[in-house]
Amino acid sequence: MGPCLLGVDAGSTVTKAVLFDETGREIGQAAQRVPHSYPRPHHVERDQDELWEVTCSVIREVVDTTGVRPSEVAGVAVTSHGDGIYLVDERGRPTRPGILSLDTRAAGLVADWERTGHCGAVLPLSGQKPWPGSPVSVLAWLLRNEPDVMARTAYALPGKDVIKQRLTGVFSTDPTESSLSFTNVYSQEYDRETLRVFGVEELFRLLPQVIPSHEVAGEVTGAAAERCGLLPGTPVASGAHDVDCGAIGMGTVLPGQLAMIAGTFSINEVISDAARVDERWNARAFVVPGQWMNMSLSPSSAANLEWFATRLAATDMRAGSAVGRPFGFVEEDLRAIESTPSDLVYLPFLYGSPYPVDASAAFVGLRGWHERGHLLRAVMEGVVFNHRHHVDALRDGFDVTDIRLTGGAANSARWVRMFADTLAAPVGVSTVREAGALGSAMLAGIAAGLYADLPQAAAAVGTEPVICEPTPGGVARQEENYRRHQRVVKKMTAVWAELEENR
Repeated sequence: MGPCLLGVDAGSTVTKAVLFDETGREIGQAAQRVPHSYPRPHHVERDQDELWEVTCSVIREVVDTTGVRPSEVAGVAVTSHGDGIYLVDERGRPTRPGILSLDTRAAGLVADWERTGHCGAVLPLSGQKPWPGSPVSVLAWLLRNEPDVMARTAYALPGKDVIKQRLTGVFSTDPTESSLSFTNVYSQEYDRETLRVFGVEELFRLLPQVIPSHEVAGEVTGAAAERCGLLPGTPVASGAHDVDCGAIGMGTVLPGQLAMIAGTFSINEVISDAARVDERWNARAFVVPGQWMNMSLSPSSAANLEWFATRLAATDMRAGSAVGRPFGFVEEDLRAIESTPSDLVYLPFLYGSPYPVDASAAFVGLRGWHERGHLLRAVMEGVVFNHRHHVDALRDGFDVTDIRLTGGAANSARWVRMFADTLAAPVGVSTVREAGALGSAMLAGIAAGLYADLPQAAAAVGTEPVICEPTPGGVARQEENYRRHQRVVKKMTAVWAELEENR
């Protein structure tokens, strides 16, 4: 077998190790869940040692089960959930559990910053406003509430960089992660002023060196090699944030290309070769120096369908799981009602929204004659409409040349059609199952010298999508439904605000 590339994707719930050949063909994978802990309301944490144990386990498993010799692994790269933070001392030992991006302990602090104008003041500097899961928000909360922990801490690392440090012994991050809170949007370099705005300049001492995503950050140490089953000295690339790796893995590598990831979060991002600041998106550094990944996102996507299925259709989901089709009932329900009007509105805000109010989920227009299929169709439409809210913002700011989709929604042809009709544009569906791991492996390939740059890596792995074209009738229908959805959101905003005041 020729040279292989190992991509590790440490998501918020599952950590995967995936081996690819030079053409992007998946050779094999291994995956394990890493549980969360919830020590207090709004706190979502993870044991760092357990994360490392699981990472070692899945790497060793995929190497062993595929029969790939450790010497055939040309390079490794790690990606992980962005935002949140992991604290370690000068030896790399945890000073507390890792904090995930789902954690909202800093919500009150961010609300204070918003009221006092700090969020608006930092936007022109960093290209984004903080939110509760932002590294700066979490770290500022820790300074106030856990000063003893902060005093023992030497580095504040993103999730992937904790794993990378244990692989290599090197404390570092990459531009896509450093730009989450701490860099100037134009220079793409660390900027003390972004911390001074929030009165937390002392955090600057915790920031690790920044190494470009496609460069070698270190080599697998002897101790790590023994644990993982890799060869000592194997190059480890600096890597990137998971939304960047997901985009890369689906072939989104050039300015103007827009990637939609429909999973727990509604992630919508377009690459640009110039910085443009707007409160509707986060202008963050892309893996290519001098380019930006502009992300408009909210925690309001395909996870809504999973919630519906597990809470309101659990029996059918269990029956489908027994034959390998847990969501098989969805298409059956939708076929039964597809000739009836789409007159039900669903607001997909179970876990949050893109609006500056504590929005919640709701069905609007529900009547006694509605079947379960009507509710399912409304859920799917609501998810698509929330993506469009973000995509419209990005289209205002950038010349979008093509749109690609991955995530749970991409597994449904009907759902993909809704996206194409709602956006009135062709939507390319990624054929890559593990886009995040592949994007990470592509960066490892560049670092190892198998590819010259990102476009060559994308060409080598053949990530061309399957195109779904919009239909004239569907575009007109979805435009009408979207306008109705937006009117409902506007009316509900006052209700949500009143509910928030009365809590």
